[in-house]
Amino acid sequence: MSSLDELVSQAHAAFEAAADPVSLENAKARFLGKSGLLTEQLKGLASLDAEAKRTLGAQVNLAKSRIETLLNERRQALADAQLAQRLAAEAIDVTLPGRGRGIGTIHPVIRTWQRIEDIFASVGFDVADGPEIETDWFNFTALNNPDNHPARSMQDTFYLDAKDSSGLSLLLRTHTSPMQVRYARSQSTMPIKVIAPGRTYRVDSDATHSPMFHQVEGLWIGSDVSFADLKGLYHDFLARFFEDARLDIRFRPSFFPFTEPSAEVDLRFSSGPLAGRWLEVSGAGQVHPQVIQNFGLDPETHMGFAFGSGLERLTMLRYGISDLRLFFDNDLRFLRQFA
Repeated sequence: MSSLDELVSQAHAAFEAAADPVSLENAKARFLGKSGLLTEQLKGLASLDAEAKRTLGAQVNLAKSRIETLLNERRQALADAQLAQRLAAEAIDVTLPGRGRGIGTIHPVIRTWQRIEDIFASVGFDVADGPEIETDWFNFTALNNPDNHPARSMQDTFYLDAKDSSGLSLLLRTHTSPMQVRYARSQSTMPIKVIAPGRTYRVDSDATHSPMFHQVEGLWIGSDVSFADLKGLYHDFLARFFEDARLDIRFRPSFFPFTEPSAEVDLRFSSGPLAGRWLEVSGAGQVHPQVIQNFGLDPETHMGFAFGSGLERLTMLRYGISDLRLFFDNDLRFLRQFA
């Protein structure tokens, strides 16, 4: 074997022994660097005659080409090994089950909201929506609750440092009852049958109250809508809502500025953990003549009733929930029960 063949063999062995790119470049310098073994062979050509220089020069260049080929092959092999190692580390096992996204569900209060809309829609009631920032006139005065009326203190609320274009005070509505007036004033035909569910606000926060809560207001106005119609409608609603025809329901005399006569609606379950207890679920009554007049109607020819219920209260009773704050804690363990 010639010395150049031996040199190529040495380079091959050195390149194969290099375990990483740095070691490989060091081995390259040993053979192809400025002071490398092959470079020394080229330097030795200077002392030869022309014929020998051509012959040996061609052999040296061939050896250099072979060494460079071996070097590039080893470089590629190391790069391929490094890529394979990286791919192995980042591999995805497609045989594992996927991590599907969590599916949301309807909040229990909104579930109650939708259920109430469905029940009342089935007996011909429209659903109305209105502003949560109300004028003092719609929220209180139009509902027979004038300035300094004692009933206003029961609904201490959030007033805004602003007025509407007419100069009326603005506040976050304390009930959905203003929609009685807004809806009735927009209608030109009788009867008026509407419910108005939505958010309401009061300065009230403890274990049984929240500064933001949900109500549904109902209104039925016609020429001969009586208190008996109110009792029949609300009895049917509660029986369908709780899916229990055996509920005991009573109307207990009460006071509201916007109805006369007025009543609190109580119910008693015949079974379950609440069996035997009377629980208040609504306020109701015949709409006060002054309020009907504020509807833009004649109280001598128009009459009817209104009622209002808290959606959280109805939800708690339907699902056996004992703490109002659970509705607003965003605790997934609680919410998943309604999925």
